[in-house]
Formats: sequence, structure tokens, C-alpha cells
Amino acid sequence: MKIAAYTHQGQPAVGLVSADLKEVRPLDLPAHLRAFGALPVIEALARGEPMPALGPAVALEHIQLTAPLPRPRRNIFCVGKNYHAHAKEFAGSGFDSSAKAGGDIPTVPIYFTKVPESVIGPNEPILVVPEVSTAIDYEAELAVVIGTGGKGIKAADAMKHVWGYTIINDVTARDWQSRHMQWVLGKSFDTFCPMGPWLVSADECDGTKTSVRCYVNGEERQNASTTDLIFDIPTLIETLSAGITLYPGDVIATGTPAGVGIGFKPPKYMKAGDVVRVEIDGIGVLESPVR
Repeated sequence: MKIAAYTHQGQPAVGLVSADLKEVRPLDLPAHLRAFGALPVIEALARGEPMPALGPAVALEHIQLTAPLPRPRRNIFCVGKNYHAHAKEFAGSGFDSSAKAGGDIPTVPIYFTKVPESVIGPNEPILVVPEVSTAIDYEAELAVVIGTGGKGIKAADAMKHVWGYTIINDVTARDWQSRHMQWVLGKSFDTFCPMGPWLVSADECDGTKTSVRCYVNGEERQNASTTDLIFDIPTLIETLSAGITLYPGDVIATGTPAGVGIGFKPPKYMKAGDVVRVEIDGIGVLESPVR
């Protein structure tokens, strides 16, 4: 199942995407809930309610996709330094304040958050403001979407709590990340969380065994498998839920592979006119222009 949020004829809508990716069938949701994208659907399914009724199909080319969770219920949970090669490239970049205390490879998951207002949808521009930052980087990531909430979830049971997956570009102002000795500010600028193109249910995509790729202006920058995660998805859920109750629709971005801009010498930061394309097998493509 693929759930998309979109606008059609100027109105927000939520629907199921066809297997051939050519059509979407709108779900019969109350008008006041449609602006929240897939969130009301995931919450209803968690309560044991049936999927809303479907309307007539609309060609995908006639709609404008938005972020599948355009208004996340709260901050997005993000994991830093969760691929071995990226942990080493970041620790060696001179911008990693966490390396001073924990070494190159973390021994426990490093969590931070991005504010909900940073979320944008497919093909919406990432905004670069040179007066604020000149070191803006891309980070292609698989994002886990929680279906069944809970607290104290054990790793052995964690995958039962996963509804599915989407793509996130964890855009980062590296200078802010370094200067402020924490990651929330430099990760949470407006437009710094492209998300999409839709949510894919766990029965259609195995997030534990998929590939993550990123291209900037057609040049491959990142290419790795989620089998290379330092801390796998069950471990991430167990760690997070030990003290924090998870709710349906919560989003966990699982970390980015090696190949981010800061890893090059000199760094390859994003600039106006660039196009960043993130691909994850089993989900699709998330493309963002930079302005």
C-alpha cells in the first residue's frame, strides 16, 4: 500500500497510489483532516478502524504531491552517524562535536530532532540563504513510520510497530551544527526536511534490506544498503521507546550513508540551481531543487 498526500483542483487530498504508479484513488476523509496527509489514516488503522472508502481514480500527472505527512504530529526523530563509513567521514570533517566525546563510531544511537515546520514535499525547493549559512548539505535517509505506538518496546517486537517507510532528505547547515555544539538548529531551518514521495507499507518494502542513493545534478554521491546500519531499526525503536512513548505516525529517520558534501575535500555544499535526487528501492524517488 502506498498512501500519498496531494492537492487536486486546489484542494488537499489523501489517496492510495496504484501499483503502476499512474493513478491515485482519494480516500474519503473529512475535509478538516486532509491537510494532515496520511496521519489520520495511520491513526485510524491503529485504532482498528477500516480503511476509508475510495473515490474515483485520478491520474498522477493531474495532481501535485505534497509531503505524505505535511504536518507531523511532533518533531521528527533522527539518528546521527548510523552508517560506519559516514561516521568516519563526519568525525574526520572537523564539524562533528560528538566525536570529541564518543570517538568515530558511536556505541549507542545518537538521536536529535527536526521541527515539523521544516517538512516540505516532492519538488518543493530547499531554500539556501547565504546570509544565514553557506555550508548547507544533503543527507539521504530511510525514514520509519510508526503504526502501533507503545513504550518499552523490545527489539524482538519492534517491527510489529512499524507501519511503513518514506524518504527524507535531512538537509543540514554544517556551520550551525558545529558552532552551536548540537544539531537541532542546523537541521531545522525552513525547508530542511524534504519528505516523500509517499508512505509505503511494510508489507511492500523491507526497510531492513533496501538501498539508499543520492544524486546531485545527476552525479552519484551516496549509495549504500540499510543492511550497513550500525544500529538496526529494531534497536532504534527499542532505544527510543525505552523512555519516550511512541505514537502512530511518529517518524524516525535512520541516518545517512557516506558521501555527504562535508566528506569531500573541498566540501561539496548545495547551491542555488542544484537538484538533489534521493532514491530508495521499494519506495521511489524524492527530488528537490535548491533555490
